[in-house]
Amino acid sequence: MEIFRQDPTDPDFVQNPYPAYDRARAQAGVVWWEDYGMAAAVSHGAVSAVLKSRNMGRVPLEPVPVAPHTRAFYDIESHSMLELEPPRHTRLRSLVLRAFTGRRIRELEPEIRALSEELVAALPTGRAFNLLTEFAQPLPVRIIARLLGVPEEMAPELLAWSNRMVAMYQSARSREVEDTANQAASEFADFLRGYIEQRRSRPADDLITHLITAEEEGEKLSTDELISTCILLLNAGHEATVHTLGNGVAAMLSNGVTDVTEPLVEEIMRYDPPLHLFTRWVYEDTEIEGVPLPRGTQIACLLGAANRDPAAYDNPHVFDPSRGSKTHVAFGAGLHFCVGAPLARLELRIGLEELMRNPPKLAEAPRYGDTYHFHGLEALMVTR
Repeated sequence: MEIFRQDPTDPDFVQNPYPAYDRARAQAGVVWWEDYGMAAAVSHGAVSAVLKSRNMGRVPLEPVPVAPHTRAFYDIESHSMLELEPPRHTRLRSLVLRAFTGRRIRELEPEIRALSEELVAALPTGRAFNLLTEFAQPLPVRIIARLLGVPEEMAPELLAWSNRMVAMYQSARSREVEDTANQAASEFADFLRGYIEQRRSRPADDLITHLITAEEEGEKLSTDELISTCILLLNAGHEATVHTLGNGVAAMLSNGVTDVTEPLVEEIMRYDPPLHLFTRWVYEDTEIEGVPLPRGTQIACLLGAANRDPAAYDNPHVFDPSRGSKTHVAFGAGLHFCVGAPLARLELRIGLEELMRNPPKLAEAPRYGDTYHFHGLEALMVTR
């Protein structure tokens, strides 16, 4: 296997990982990323094959030891749909999709429109401001709170819990990050446990109530599974959307684009996706693009590299709003394809439509946060 060397904490790489991806892809579709100590799929074909393969999955063959100071965090992970394989994954996903229907998502359009209008109307004028905190963060977190049925006024607290938890996924994390994430997981779980009990006695037309109802109809969704599912939907339902909105607006303004279309939304996710690395465990000896992958090993899927593969896209480093290809892997693929993809697409389209009625201007060059393998701006300073 070809050896690829790139420190994922290198500041230049964090700001622009795409030249390194090109270098890796020029070596092979699957390389050995020495700094991570695992194989990495970097071509579009290899990443798609790994994500869709039933010879690989999220659950390790042998339990991975959990440090006591991270127990609360990994207790939630152990019941998360994102970290499970069939049959548990199938059962949880089917329950979520039963409540997370296309009809329910479409019904949110007027709410998303109204909230987007409200947030845009409140944006400062005459001075530079951070579009992430004023628009990109409150829009998705308030919508997912409404969908789940948790108090919208808790949005700042939900956002804080989520930010502290997802910090666990960055390439270099400290003991402080682990302690903070564990505390956030404990507090988040305690809140949801109490809220779920309230919904058992006072049901409403929200996702939590629908999941409880499914449990009571014999699906045997445990309280721990309910908590983990709600946390997953809250974390994934806004974190990636915040990054995509920020990255997308930065790309649009940098390229003089203000017209919002469905193809543009797809190009934003292809061009600069919010998550760049996702892993799989190999369950059976297999081969991807001629590279053998032994049972029990782990492989990284570089989604950002796949989305800039010249074998899949003409001029992949060019931001082309008319491209509109849905072959990108920003939402993953296979069994773990993002259940929130329809909601994310709707939020992006409507949010950008409202924002671009009076397009902001970049006040300073966008800079990405030091959070690889997430890929999002630390701030997006603009003026109106």
